[in-house]
Amino acid sequence: MKFPKPHSLKQIADLIACKFVGDANFQVLGINEIHVVEKGDVVFVDHPKYYDKALQSAATIVLINKEVDCPEGKALLISDDPFRDFNKITQHFKPFQASNVAIAPSAKIGKNTIVQPNCFIGNNVTIGDNCIIHPNVTIYDDTVIGNNVTIHAGTILGASAFYYKKRPEGFDPLLSGGRVVIKDNVDIGALCTIDKGVSGDTIIGKGSKLDNQIQVGHDTVIGEKCLIASQTGIAGCCIIEDEVTIWGQVGTTSGITIGTKAIVLGQTGVTKSIAGGKTYFGTPIEEARVKLKELAYIKKIPEIVEQLKKK
Repeated sequence: MKFPKPHSLKQIADLIACKFVGDANFQVLGINEIHVVEKGDVVFVDHPKYYDKALQSAATIVLINKEVDCPEGKALLISDDPFRDFNKITQHFKPFQASNVAIAPSAKIGKNTIVQPNCFIGNNVTIGDNCIIHPNVTIYDDTVIGNNVTIHAGTILGASAFYYKKRPEGFDPLLSGGRVVIKDNVDIGALCTIDKGVSGDTIIGKGSKLDNQIQVGHDTVIGEKCLIASQTGIAGCCIIEDEVTIWGQVGTTSGITIGTKAIVLGQTGVTKSIAGGKTYFGTPIEEARVKLKELAYIKKIPEIVEQLKKK
């Protein structure tokens, strides 16, 4: 998430009331999670296990809960609670904006696009040309939709990430300041839910087709010309490369990659990253031909047991 204009290190430190290490005029351009940080971004880290990863990342400002040596060319923000202060920054630059109309005045809708009754289109939404938005679709703020997109009834684009920190008093949400981006020629079925990124974008690539009742988690990127069948649940921060086929009731863990032209058969649990160009099945996931051979062997166990008894 980029700020509307650059801010100084001191300005950000003052905003969250914390100490800083580095030049007070050090330029800060935005905030992002570790997997999408760029030069000029703030990244937060609050566990020693991830200190080195954050300090050596592309981020140039590290919001951290311990005073450590600052890498050359970077700056530190020293906080007793980086998670809380990351939320403060998000809240400051991306505050919730209430709406009392069905289509926000700031929304932009392209030529020949049809919006059916009972839809909600939030602030700063952009919808391209020749789209069809069916009834009861909800499109949260800042969503970007390309040309020739069809979205069926009851789908929700841009709900917050399912991302919480456990505290003694309960679960504290990480605020979502990202977007959903739908590229050209995408079809999205009924009752799908696509969450926005925490600080970046959740993206559905050009020409991809989603069936009904599919969940796509925050910051996931789905490539071009993918086919995803109903009741599939894709966790946050996944990468689904081009021309992947995912059949019904597949579930994934977060942060995995599914390679180009992979096929994932129904009810598979994608527990790890998988290479492209192969067909997969089962939980834990295996190449389908291997898994089906294993199942065939299992069926032979009673026969083997009986043979052993006769010996």
